Amino acid sequence: MGLQDADANDAGFGARIRSAIFWRSGSQILSQVISWGVTLAVIRLLDPADYGLFAMTQVILNFATFLNGYGLVSALVQSDSVEPHRLRQAFGIMLLLNGSLALFQLGIAPLAADYYDQPMVADLLRVQALLYLSTPFISIPEAIMGRALDFKRPALVNLIAAAASAAVALTGAVSGWGVWTLVFAPITGFWVKAAGYVIVTGFRPIPSFDLRGTGAMVAYGASLLGGQLFWIVQSQADIFIGGRVLEPHQLGLYAEALFLTQIFVSKFVPPLNDVAFPAYARMQKDVSRVSWSFCKAVKLLLLLTCPIYLGMAVTSESLVETLFGQKWLDMAPFVSILALAMPFMTLQVMFAPVSNALGRPGTTARVAAAGAVLMPAAFLIGIRFGAIGLAWAWLAAFPVLTVITARLAGGPMGLRFADLIRAAAPGLGCSVLMAGAVIAANMLLPPLPAPIRLAILVPIGGLAYLGALLLCARGTFKELVELLVRRRAPAQAIA
Repeated sequence: MGLQDADANDAGFGARIRSAIFWRSGSQILSQVISWGVTLAVIRLLDPADYGLFAMTQVILNFATFLNGYGLVSALVQSDSVEPHRLRQAFGIMLLLNGSLALFQLGIAPLAADYYDQPMVADLLRVQALLYLSTPFISIPEAIMGRALDFKRPALVNLIAAAASAAVALTGAVSGWGVWTLVFAPITGFWVKAAGYVIVTGFRPIPSFDLRGTGAMVAYGASLLGGQLFWIVQSQADIFIGGRVLEPHQLGLYAEALFLTQIFVSKFVPPLNDVAFPAYARMQKDVSRVSWSFCKAVKLLLLLTCPIYLGMAVTSESLVETLFGQKWLDMAPFVSILALAMPFMTLQVMFAPVSNALGRPGTTARVAAAGAVLMPAAFLIGIRFGAIGLAWAWLAAFPVLTVITARLAGGPMGLRFADLIRAAAPGLGCSVLMAGAVIAANMLLPPLPAPIRLAILVPIGGLAYLGALLLCARGTFKELVELLVRRRAPAQAIA
C-alpha cells in the first residue's frame, strides 16, 4: 500500500509539473507573440541608434539589478514552509533593497553618461529607476506561486501586462518618442504585472521591518549574489566594452542581432527553469533521478530550439529584411554568427536551477565566475575587429564555457559527458542536416523578394528537419510528439 501511495504521489506531482509548464510557458509564448508583433512594427519606425542608446542603459540597469533581492525568493521557494510573517519580512527587505537601488541609479546616471559620452543616457537612467520600485510587488507573489507550482492564475496577468506594454510601445513609436519608447513600454509592463500579481495571489503588501529570524533566508540569498554578479559581468561585458568604442548605430545593430538570436533562450528557457527549480528541489534526495530528468529536458529542448537557431543562421539576410526592413539589413552577418552560439547558451543556462535546487549555489557561482573571466576576455579581443568581432567572440568562447559548466555542475548529479552528448545529439545533428538542405535550396533559387524567399526556405527547412528526425532519431521524435500533445508520460520525464 505504501508503494502504491508513493506511485500516486509521483503521478500527481508529475501532473502538477506538466500543468505548471503548460501555463507558465503557454502564457509566456502568447505574451511574446503580442510583444514580437508590436516590436517588429516599432523597430521599423525607430533607428538602430535608438537601440544603441537603450543598450547602454541596460548595462547599468542589469548590473544594479543583481542586488534586487531575488535570491530571497529562491530561499522562500526552497524552504519547507513559509509563514505569513516571513513573507512580510521578505517584502520589507525587498522594499529597502529596491528603494536603495533606485536612489543609487539616480546618483550614478551622470557618471554613466560621461563614460559613454552620451548625455541622453543620464536622462534615460533616471526614469528607468521606476522599474526597481515594482520588483517587491512582483517577486513575493512569484514565490507564493512557485512553491505551489501554480502558474495558471497569473497567466492572464502576464498577458494583460504584455498587451499594456505593447500598446505603449506602439503609441510611442508612432508618436515620435524615439528611444523613450523603449523606456516607457517596459515600465508600464512591470507595474501592470505588479498590480495584477498582488490581486490574483491575494498577497497583502504590508511590510515588516522586524528582521529577527531572517538570517537563514538572507544568507541563502546572499550566497546567490556572487553567481548573479558574475553573470551580470559575463552578459553585459560586450555592451560595456563596445559602447565606449562603437557608435550607437553599430552598437544598435549588434544589440538587436543579439536580441533576435537570444529570443528563445532568454524568453522561453527561464519559464521552464522557473518550473524546473522547484521540481528538481523535490527530487534532490534521488540524484540519479535528477540526472536522468535533466538529460531528458536537454534532449527535448534542443530538439525544439536547434532548428530555429540554425535556421536563423542560414536565412539571416531574408529574415532580417523581412522582419525589420531594408535599413536593418547590415544586421544579417551578426545574426548568422550569433545564432550558431545559441545552442550552447541554451544548454549552459539549464544547469543553474539544478545546482540551486540541490543546495549548491556555490557551483552556480563558480560557473558564473568562469564566464565572467572568459567572456570579457573574448570581447576585449573581438572589439579590435569592430562590432562583428563581438559576435565572433560569442561563437568562439561560449562552447568552451558550456564544457566548463558541464564539468562543474554535472558532477554533483552524476552527469557524464557521454550522457550529455547523447542527449544533445538528435536536435543538433538533425538541425545541421536541415541547415545543409536550406543552404542548397537558397543557392538554387532565382533572385526573389526577401519575404517570398523566406516563405520558400522555411517549409523546406521544416520538411528537411522532419525527414532527418524520422531517418536518424525516430524514437526521439516520438517522445517530442508525446510531449507536445501531452499524452501520458512518466513523471520522471518532466523536468
